[in-house]
Amino acid sequence: MKEFDPAPHATSDDRPPDLRAGAFQGVREARRNELAEDYVELIAELIHDQGEARPVDIAARLGVKVPTVSKTLDRLAREGLITRAKYRSVFLTEEGRALAKECRRRHEIVLRFLISLGLDPETAERDAEGMEHHVSERTLALFAAFANRS
Repeated sequence: MKEFDPAPHATSDDRPPDLRAGAFQGVREARRNELAEDYVELIAELIHDQGEARPVDIAARLGVKVPTVSKTLDRLAREGLITRAKYRSVFLTEEGRALAKECRRRHEIVLRFLISLGLDPETAERDAEGMEHHVSERTLALFAAFANRS
């Protein structure tokens, strides 16, 4: 077996530089969107489970402080994903609800795929939480097809 070189030479990747740059750009974009996606998905879940999503509940679920949540909620409001009033519950806009629904769909596909591979549900849930943001629609379709065969 060939030994892994952590600092490969430029010739070790046969992809053209523009394809590699595009892949890196896609990962950076996914990371930028990951936080917003996690928040809207959690807000939708809280509204479904508790009838409301309060910043204190969001902070407790994410394991962060309320000021951190408030800063992120301000950003989500500027992006048109939520509405809120100071010291009040958070509500998803139509765009926020659509994003939450899409995030849930992606999460469920990745989760079913990982479980169909034989991964235990607890580990699959944890891993799906990160993977759902980084897979393409093409990959998701393959994941879904594979999971549906099982």
